[in-house]
Amino acid sequence: MNKIFSLGLIGLTALFLFSATGCTPDPEFGNLNLSLSGLEDLGDDYVYEGWMMVSGAPVSTGTFTVDANGNPSSSSFQADYAMLKDATAFILSIEPAVDSDPAPSNTKILAGSFSGSSASLAISDANAVGTDFDSATGLYFLATPTNGPASNETSGIWFMDPANGTAGLTLPTLGAGWIYEGWVVIDGIPVSTGTFRSGDMADSGNPHSGTQGAPAVPGEDFFVDAPAGLNFNIPPDLAGKTAVVSVEPVPDNTTAPFVLKPLTHGIPVDAVSGPVYTMDNAGTANQPTGTATR
Repeated sequence: MNKIFSLGLIGLTALFLFSATGCTPDPEFGNLNLSLSGLEDLGDDYVYEGWMMVSGAPVSTGTFTVDANGNPSSSSFQADYAMLKDATAFILSIEPAVDSDPAPSNTKILAGSFSGSSASLAISDANAVGTDFDSATGLYFLATPTNGPASNETSGIWFMDPANGTAGLTLPTLGAGWIYEGWVVIDGIPVSTGTFRSGDMADSGNPHSGTQGAPAVPGEDFFVDAPAGLNFNIPPDLAGKTAVVSVEPVPDNTTAPFVLKPLTHGIPVDAVSGPVYTMDNAGTANQPTGTATR
């Protein structure tokens, strides 16, 4: 047999076997690859889900989880090639682990528009949280108005300027999938001061406060119903503790601040009641970010 013909026949046979075994890439599908950082473990009840926007409609690219170290369970997803090619944007949402709704939830954490083969993902995209919180500012003072004056005055925190009675928090308006929450970290345990949508109105409640009236701003006194690990029989001195304003997903299944923490402040160790303290804007250093590549 001619040597060249023999080699050609072998090559055709190999190609046939390669195709027959299904090893040839399916031209109907392509891969969407995600490189993400800053996401946190959502627990057993929620997952992250990717969506590509095709002709103005969301198309799911699949779900994944993130472990305690921020590592995703999957970072590559097979998608219809034509849709992937035509996608104009990518969105990452938070969804119930058991979810009968085929549409994305309101809680969208990252998004970005495709430019060529990739999309840079940020919380500030209009299809995600919608802001990077650069404009957020916060003031607070220590006092305990719910148990009367001059008693354990450094056992409560209120986000306001008492000199003129004005709200202490200036925060961007959030969409339906997100809400603000105040916190004080006491002996390593975060204790909520309540959720709120605007810094100039009362928060969701005062479960740890006394029985007297509270200012109509976010805040809390710490006298009753201490969470596990703490004891409010002796009201805690908040000097030296940490104040936080976080952005939480709705619904929220954890008792700790979410990864989005636009305002934080170490309450001075010599803090007293009366002075107004200014919170630090955390900037973009610890915000989730990422890239979607098709």
